[in-house]
Amino acid sequence: MKTIYNKFDKTKIADLPLVSFPGRIVIIDNEQDCIKATSYLQQFDILGIDTETRPSFHKGIYHKVALLQISTEDEAFLFRLNQTGLPQSVIALLESNIKKIGLSLRDDIHMMTQRHSFTPNNFIDLQQIAGDIGIEDKALQTLYANLFHLKISKSQRLSNWEAKVLTRAQQLYATTDAWACINLYKEIMRLKQTHDYELIINTIDVPVGADHSPSSQD
Repeated sequence: MKTIYNKFDKTKIADLPLVSFPGRIVIIDNEQDCIKATSYLQQFDILGIDTETRPSFHKGIYHKVALLQISTEDEAFLFRLNQTGLPQSVIALLESNIKKIGLSLRDDIHMMTQRHSFTPNNFIDLQQIAGDIGIEDKALQTLYANLFHLKISKSQRLSNWEAKVLTRAQQLYATTDAWACINLYKEIMRLKQTHDYELIINTIDVPVGADHSPSSQD
């Protein structure tokens, strides 16, 4: 039986073993490769999804979404939207009946529609289903630590996602987030079906004056 917590103690995450995407990474930076990649991805029943946007460190300056990560259990595709835009082949995948698993998907969808409008279909947000087994955590790193006792690195979150060449560290960061969503979804659904878990209520004190709004980001 698995032990999970309504709220995982974030202070314990730093000591957990690090996990990263173990499969093949494919970078997509032109429309022809978008067509090939999305045609391949259409055969799957479930995909992990995430986006990255170049951070802005100046007030009033914003950037459009730069990267769309779509992962299977074994392969991950990094669509460089800052170079391709949001082509029709990608839109068709986003509008398909394939289950697309992510976290804080409203934000991701909003960012992508700023490049091109589309009608999202069959997107499943982990923040909404985690509560079905009593988990209140909202961040991807905390959810993963809670369910798998492994740590997802967030060291590349504020890196330049519009760089001419993505570093290996950026590639692993981006693919891990999308791939992790599949793992989390399958485990949550397994636990919902089997009830093979014990939920521990962990009362975590919030410092006086701290922001009580839940984090929606990874």
